[in-house]
Amino acid sequence: MKRNHIITSPQKHCFIKKPIFFSVLFLAILFGAIIGLSKTIETEKARITAEKKQAIAKERPAANVVLLSINPSTIYDRINLPGVIEPWEKLILSSKVHGTVIEVAVREGDKVTQGQVIARLDPAEFQIALDSARATYQLSEANHNRITTLFNKGIIPSAELEKLGAELKTSKAAFKNAKLMLSRCTITAPIPGVIQRLDATKGLLLSVADPVAEILQIDKVKAVVGIPESDVDQVRGIKNVTLTIQALKNKEVTGRRHFLASAPENGARLYRLELAIDNENNQILPGMFFRAQIVKETFENSAVVPLYTVIKRENRQFVYVEESGVAQLKLVELGIIEDWRVQITSGLSPGSRVVVEGHRDIDEGHKLNIVRVLNDPTEALL
Repeated sequence: MKRNHIITSPQKHCFIKKPIFFSVLFLAILFGAIIGLSKTIETEKARITAEKKQAIAKERPAANVVLLSINPSTIYDRINLPGVIEPWEKLILSSKVHGTVIEVAVREGDKVTQGQVIARLDPAEFQIALDSARATYQLSEANHNRITTLFNKGIIPSAELEKLGAELKTSKAAFKNAKLMLSRCTITAPIPGVIQRLDATKGLLLSVADPVAEILQIDKVKAVVGIPESDVDQVRGIKNVTLTIQALKNKEVTGRRHFLASAPENGARLYRLELAIDNENNQILPGMFFRAQIVKETFENSAVVPLYTVIKRENRQFVYVEESGVAQLKLVELGIIEDWRVQITSGLSPGSRVVVEGHRDIDEGHKLNIVRVLNDPTEALL
């Protein structure tokens, strides 16, 4: 009985394994057949789709299109930022002496030159002080001359001469100070500019440091722009910036780089950029707004197409190109965008002819009737 058990046990084991093996093999073959069949179906489907497209393309008449021949172009990476005009210098003119205003020589809005009289104070008190200081100085000078003669003769000691010399210097300084104080009764413009505000009026009693007038220097002005932190490094080397002033019918002027702040001025992390603008005719006024076209980088010899010619599908970009009179869809990669133009970094080569008009009405393989060929992207706007 034991021998029979030893002999029959392996046979039973083999009998159990064989059905499992054949089942797995059958499933593997079936799975492979399904995969092969699905690939065949996909291939056949793609072939049928292509044939349909070709058939439709043959049936449809040729589409009228305008082409752009790709030639090396220059495109700029620029930012357009708002800004405001400020006076080149803003000065509050104050009184340096106390006194009553007896004359105001200008009005608000007047243009003044450097040294022009703004107002005059009553000089009587200062004239008296000057006369007194002059008399004291003249007396000290006469005494010093007389004592010097006696000293040279050996009649008086040197100490007496030194004492009179010190008195002479003191009286001379007092005389100069009195003369200076009198001159300050005439208040003049220290810079050329425009009278923005006039505080002085005839009969007004002014104390030291009281405001007389506010002068704005605008024969040259500053265009002030806030530069974002991300663009500061590229703006450092800029020398000239084109500005468009809306209040002057979008007049374009050139601003020269004057100053770039080393730290941001506010929580917005904007760095103050000042541009100098000549303004001899005073046409540009403080407070006017403008737009600054700041070129950060220049790309030469680039493939450039109008932005509207690019077709987006599933996060990819395409353009239609003409090849042998037929439309072909080309996958492209985009670079920088400048206004209505976009840089194509890959996908197009010099001489490629991109469909810039009629591209929305065609498919790949569509026959094209070329109406016009452009050589410059700007011609597409005409």
